[in-house]
Amino acid sequence: MMTDKTAIRNAATIILLRNRLENPSVLMGQRGAKAAFMPNKFVFPGGAVDAADANITLAEQIPAPCNARLVEDCASDITAPLCVAAIRELWEETGLILGRKAPWPDTPPAAWCDFAAAGYVPSAENLQFVFRAITPPGRPRRFDARFFAIDASHLAGDIDDFSAASDELSHLQWVPLDKTRDFDLPFITEVVLAEISGRLTQTDAPASVPFFKNDDESSEMLRLRGYRLPD
Repeated sequence: MMTDKTAIRNAATIILLRNRLENPSVLMGQRGAKAAFMPNKFVFPGGAVDAADANITLAEQIPAPCNARLVEDCASDITAPLCVAAIRELWEETGLILGRKAPWPDTPPAAWCDFAAAGYVPSAENLQFVFRAITPPGRPRRFDARFFAIDASHLAGDIDDFSAASDELSHLQWVPLDKTRDFDLPFITEVVLAEISGRLTQTDAPASVPFFKNDDESSEMLRLRGYRLPD
């Protein structure tokens, strides 16, 4: 059997939920037509973990139940860099801030200068780890993506102000949850939306997290429950 040699990069995606109990909507944007990965698709903000993400200190870590599920079936604990990447990608792609009001502990890197200038330090205390998926073999790029959900009420500032966003995503908008299928979505995004739709009234972290695991031999849907299997 031929093995896919495409490197799998760790990635983080953030799902912002608005008015979840009355008229729920999610924040989405459209990838460019020339993007190497999922061109033209409507997606949640997110992207690959950068090496520099490990150097950023969070004001608060993600809650323990989510942390336990993030480290399951992983070679090492990269929970903090994953959370940092999710918050950084949200900031870069939408201009929205998820953080705690506090002075930056040292000189902020270039990617965080405006975030720090606004008076915030990234914080993962309200993130919930809700889904994990590895891109199937044969794609031009492959990611081991962790999806984090959070209520938009935890964001700082005007949640309709995308003026500080980069041009990586266009047509940024709050999409009513029952209208998302009218958009051109990746398959995995549809699966994640179905998972999110089923837990709108739940405020606690899920009891287990779906893991769509794709490797060169097989594809399977697992559940991450927050413990490691014996070697």
